Amino acid sequence: MIVVCGIASERPIALVIDALRRRGLPYAVLHQRHFTDTPIDIRVDGTDVRGHLRCDGLTVACSDVTGIYTRLMDWRLLPEARGADQETLRHCQAWHQALGTWIEIAPGRVMNRASATATNRSKPYQAQLIRRAGFRVPETLVTDDPDRALAFRDRHGRVVYKSISSVRSIVRLLDDEAAARLPRIRSCPVQFQRYVTGVNIRVHVVAGEVLATRIETDQVDYRYAGRYGGRADLTPWTPPRELARRCADLAGGLGLALAGIDLVLTDDGEFYCFEVNPSPAYSFYEDHTAQPISDAIARALAGR
Repeated sequence: MIVVCGIASERPIALVIDALRRRGLPYAVLHQRHFTDTPIDIRVDGTDVRGHLRCDGLTVACSDVTGIYTRLMDWRLLPEARGADQETLRHCQAWHQALGTWIEIAPGRVMNRASATATNRSKPYQAQLIRRAGFRVPETLVTDDPDRALAFRDRHGRVVYKSISSVRSIVRLLDDEAAARLPRIRSCPVQFQRYVTGVNIRVHVVAGEVLATRIETDQVDYRYAGRYGGRADLTPWTPPRELARRCADLAGGLGLALAGIDLVLTDDGEFYCFEVNPSPAYSFYEDHTAQPISDAIARALAGR
């Protein structure tokens, strides 16, 4: 039995469900927003995890679960938690804590355990691990000092800025308009990086299987190209064998059964790695290229 945890209507979740259904694989959906009427009963005795989950009216024994795909949002941001009374909030928190504990210790293939996703909560720390794995990483500065940020731009010319946490941010150039707002970073450290030009590559690693996408764009952050009147053309791409191996090793070394790795291929043939996303919105790439990422996830969850 495979358990899918999250919000069923979210595109990555929906694609995995569709892939499991097409393959005729047994699955159950644990709807995050249904925490008030979805009991979780889990007991741990040494290394033995017992109990059951209630998913869409179906009782699932923990011992029957062999694969878990999880894509949970912060419970505090759920619509059901906004304006809720204290009893509901306590129940919501306890429900998510119980679910998270089970996901962390459950046997079988899990995409992904919280402990494995932790490196993405600090991008500077994760960058050190990426560098140790043999990838190039752009020169980086994390600071709350505007003068240091300006000096960094003077040294490298074109510089981008982004969040240092796991919270998604739009990557932008540190142009003169942005530089005028630098005094604000005194209360919020920001990550600055030398802008590396080239072709964007997104590599999805699914239990060792590598599916890569090439992105041609005229914007700094191709994910938001449409918002700024730009373009982003995505096509399937076959990576060199050595690069594919290194990406699979990087994901495996971080303990991730599923990962989205962001790279740039420079004009002189060098690869730079920016980030390893432990909960990738792979649907963006599948929808644009028809690459069978969700099917690879379904196969991996089934141990195939």
